[in-house]
Amino acid sequence: MNGQDLQDAFSGTSVSAWRYFDSTGSTNTEALRWAEEGAPDFSLVIADEQTSGRGRFERRWITLPGSSLAFSLILQPTSDELAKLPLFAPLCGIAVREAVNKALGLCPQIKWPNDVLLDGLKFCGILVESSWQGSLPGAVIMGIGINVNRGSVPPPELQGFPATCLETAAGRPVNRYTLLREVLLAIAEWRVQLGTPAFMQRWQEHLAFRGQRVRIENSEKPLIVGKIEGINASGQLLLTDDSGVNLTVTVGDVHLRPMNTDDPGGNNAG
Repeated sequence: MNGQDLQDAFSGTSVSAWRYFDSTGSTNTEALRWAEEGAPDFSLVIADEQTSGRGRFERRWITLPGSSLAFSLILQPTSDELAKLPLFAPLCGIAVREAVNKALGLCPQIKWPNDVLLDGLKFCGILVESSWQGSLPGAVIMGIGINVNRGSVPPPELQGFPATCLETAAGRPVNRYTLLREVLLAIAEWRVQLGTPAFMQRWQEHLAFRGQRVRIENSEKPLIVGKIEGINASGQLLLTDDSGVNLTVTVGDVHLRPMNTDDPGGNNAG
């Protein structure tokens, strides 16, 4: 990535400071370290290559040079925002959706709790972490990885969920700097609306698999199969099971997968 092009992309955004790496293990790790040093609000860490990027549950998210966007944004939350920590992942999801829609005319959907899809295929993963000051959360680290060109898509055997990239979906090359700028602008726009009716409505409107049967796999609890009804104000997923019972699922060690029409029990691991 070119330093001047990055500087131009940040112009007019809320980015207060930034650090760029040709290659690093994980932008979230670098951002957590910087946050502990006192990074200002809306500081950004970005890398052209990640060799040990992390997803949820320590899944690996590898970023090859020139293929993706891999960055972590450091926010210093207000007391009001601290009460809405579960909404920072959907904040990223909404921002990425809006940016891709504006820049490329595509219509992504937000997969609860922290991925963004196109035509049911994952192109964006999100990992939100907090630094801690004693027993209280300090900075919020919002890690975002976006598959931009075809070189960013791992082989099928390494995909935890079927994947695609923006270049394939758009049918043309995608400018990473333009996309980065749009994501940053959208984060700032939707941050001030965190948890508002407009925020929740936008999330609901673009919630992946809404009205469809899915399975929720939890390492410590029985399999749940039900139809997605939406999201509540706390960011929990609302389901109706096959008996008509309403269920609420909290973000945690869970995996959401759509059900195949010929799979009544959800046994096809995805």
